[in-house]
Amino acid sequence: MGSFSIWHWLIVLVIVLLVFGTKKLRNIGQDLGGAVKGFKEGMKEGDNSAPAAPAQPSQQLSGGQTIEGEVKEKTKS
Repeated sequence: MGSFSIWHWLIVLVIVLLVFGTKKLRNIGQDLGGAVKGFKEGMKEGDNSAPAAPAQPSQQLSGGQTIEGEVKEKTKS
């Protein structure tokens, strides 16, 4: 009972095609593909333009101290 046979998947596919239609499914596929392509290009650009991180952080806390506080305003960095 845990797995579906090929006939179950074919019935589900036919129902999805009847509900959405082939044109809408094609548009959804193109939109999804474009989004994935844009994401990959963005990741490549981010890797190339990001400066190398310094080996040592400029500010360190000694003794494992925790700084608590709350954010009052969102700043752009």
